[in-house]
Amino acid sequence: MSTRREFLIGATAMVGGSLLGDFAWGASSTTLVANTLPEPAGLAAGSTPANPTNVVSSNMFDGLVTYDEAFRPVPQLATSWTESVDRRTITFRLRNDVKWHDGTPFTSADVQYSIMEVSKKVHPIARPTFAQIVAVDTPDPYTAVFRLAQPSPVIWSYLDTSSAFIFPKHLYAGTDPLTNPYNAKPVGTGGFIFKEWNRGNYIRLVKNPDYWDKGRPRVDELIFRIIPDASARSIALQNGSVQYAPLTPVSLVEARRLEQNQNLVLDTKGWRSNAPMFFMDFNLRQKRFQDVRVRQAIAHAINLKLLAKTVFYDFATPATGPVPSYQTRFYAADTPQYPYDPQKAEALLDAAGFPRGSDGVRLRFNHLNHTYGEDYQRAGQFIQQQLKRIGVEVTLVNYDLPTYLRKIYTEHDFDTMNVFYAAFADPQIGVIRRFWSKNIISGAPWSNGSGYASPEMDRVIEAIQTEQDPDKRTQAIHQMQVIAQRDLPSISLAELKFFRIYSRSLQNVNTTPIGVYASLDDVTIGASAHG
Repeated sequence: MSTRREFLIGATAMVGGSLLGDFAWGASSTTLVANTLPEPAGLAAGSTPANPTNVVSSNMFDGLVTYDEAFRPVPQLATSWTESVDRRTITFRLRNDVKWHDGTPFTSADVQYSIMEVSKKVHPIARPTFAQIVAVDTPDPYTAVFRLAQPSPVIWSYLDTSSAFIFPKHLYAGTDPLTNPYNAKPVGTGGFIFKEWNRGNYIRLVKNPDYWDKGRPRVDELIFRIIPDASARSIALQNGSVQYAPLTPVSLVEARRLEQNQNLVLDTKGWRSNAPMFFMDFNLRQKRFQDVRVRQAIAHAINLKLLAKTVFYDFATPATGPVPSYQTRFYAADTPQYPYDPQKAEALLDAAGFPRGSDGVRLRFNHLNHTYGEDYQRAGQFIQQQLKRIGVEVTLVNYDLPTYLRKIYTEHDFDTMNVFYAAFADPQIGVIRRFWSKNIISGAPWSNGSGYASPEMDRVIEAIQTEQDPDKRTQAIHQMQVIAQRDLPSISLAELKFFRIYSRSLQNVNTTPIGVYASLDDVTIGASAHG
């Protein structure tokens, strides 16, 4: 069995460039300096639904609603809403005093365009979540009426700006929303206005003086620094040059040390709605991975308990399927499992026609590491070491985020990959997108990247989307997990525990379940804890 020492000796140190880079702004009572990592591929969450984008985008764009501590909807662009008795019509009354940052009035036409032309067509999460929405009517500029084929309670968990993203129709209609140039220079409705993106260095937002929520933002500028090196991020947090870092910003062993720093807060509350899961996907377009025995062998060869301990420093627990075990309402405990058993793994590869060659190697393939930090690269190294023992030679490939997304979701140019996904509050929002064949959308990140297509799975997923009896719907969710574990288009590796770190000088940091995706417009900066 591998030891932590053995694994860490094999890990590669990744240090590049100067630690803190070239940066012109310092934190002050009127300038809030945050961090996002890695550098986003775009700045509009509706077209680039990834965490590095979400944490920036939510400051420039509002949603129809936001959520409180109990995950109940709170008015934002919508002032109120009503639901018909048959629950097939939801009427939103919209604010009449909101303007896009270019001065164009916000209206119901923006809502209609965003839901019907973007969310339902190309967004990898909204597409299955909003499957029951058949139309959005606009009887007047400040009323949007959602028409549903069947009641769909899950919609109420997916209406904030990181989810049901509202685009400016006048800038997007008639274009490809995934490649529109305004994805890199956003025009939103939120408390902060896009000012500058100095690629590789920082993203600068400034206060919207005409924001409808009077008194906000509380600071004049919001800067997101791009700091690729984890050691540099740790230094910046400790010396106060970065005050807010929401995306698990330091190595996990370093996080354990920073927990003891009296000037910093390490907090997991803002991640509660995300429910992050870590998995390994196969490219099922390749013949060698179409034999389930090959996928089963690889699953049996990875020691998930050791992965959680040596790579994630117990900021994770072994996964048993695509739904996290703490979501007891939906979790299925009786799914097929693949316990660590290298001998069984070798026997499965023999049976699948992959005996060891004269060099001891049965199979060779590339493995794309997720780009969100060193921990994912160390996870790739762990997988590489584990599979080497059963005669599988893995070459690790590391890209920047835009290339990683293009290789997987547009070009399908990968063998296997590791990635985390958000399961969210309901499997219909976060889980089924990975297994629904109708969610194989070229160019759409975080969709069905493996190319998995199963008529049986599709029927179960569509039952989840339409079933009105709660017990029968839960049964369908359980069946989805059984099929996913049986067919094994991907290996569920770990239930992750994400965190953010911020200065104790910050006040009013959002601690709701969507806190990491919420705007920083209410944050104020007190006396510096760093002197």
